[in-house]
Amino acid sequence: MSATAQQKAVHKKGYAPVNGLKMYYEIHGAGAPIVLLHGAYMTIEGPMRKIAQELSGTRQVIVAEFQAHGRTGDIDRDITCENLADDVAALLKHLRIDSADVMGFSLGGAVVLQLAIRHPQAVKKMISMSASYSDEGIQPVFKPLVPTLTPALFEGTIFKQQYDSLAPNPAHFPRLVEKLKKLDMSPQNWEKDYVNIKHSLLLVFGDADGTTMEHATKMLTKLGGGVMGDLTPMPAVSLLVMPHTSHLRVLERTDWFMPMVMEFLNRK
Repeated sequence: MSATAQQKAVHKKGYAPVNGLKMYYEIHGAGAPIVLLHGAYMTIEGPMRKIAQELSGTRQVIVAEFQAHGRTGDIDRDITCENLADDVAALLKHLRIDSADVMGFSLGGAVVLQLAIRHPQAVKKMISMSASYSDEGIQPVFKPLVPTLTPALFEGTIFKQQYDSLAPNPAHFPRLVEKLKKLDMSPQNWEKDYVNIKHSLLLVFGDADGTTMEHATKMLTKLGGGVMGDLTPMPAVSLLVMPHTSHLRVLERTDWFMPMVMEFLNRK
């Protein structure tokens, strides 16, 4: 789709005043609402926009950019999954949407989980991609890498290019790196809240993802999945694992996961 066609596809865009932020959002299409949430260092451009375009044929798609990401500026507040979930809930309230389906990748996938935990009334169906409810589920090789991250390491990457072109203040990129490092190095374990989630949930992972397969399976069984559906009622939680797929490649597999996402969303 050309840039001109993309602009025509956007029904509405703007900034919502939520929790001290001017949170950038766009609305595409019409129908039952679904919120799309990007990953760390990402924006709504690229893969998220492609997903929004696919969904907008039958849905009202709300895509938003988190604190200090894309067109949304930073404020004097830590970036946490809890804070970001509160922002999304406030955005829905600002848009006068009582509840919506929600879909997020990586950091956005974790925010989907926190949104269901902290604001269950705002959530209908949930799609959490490449995210965990505990840092115990993160691949061990990633943890020692986090403290070594510096802004210079992002030079030349799509993440830095998009930040430079979209951020209200491109000089704030080092602040974003430090805040996301703090988030990734902070212990987290939401198991006691996760097990009480009642919404229909689709978990999506690559088989070489940032979350271990052991944890992905645990996320399935903790909500009653992993049963023999021929002999018991089908559970509300489902697991999709894409083969030969790393964390960053998950969003490239739209031809694989989007048909299953649509089946899940349309499932009664």
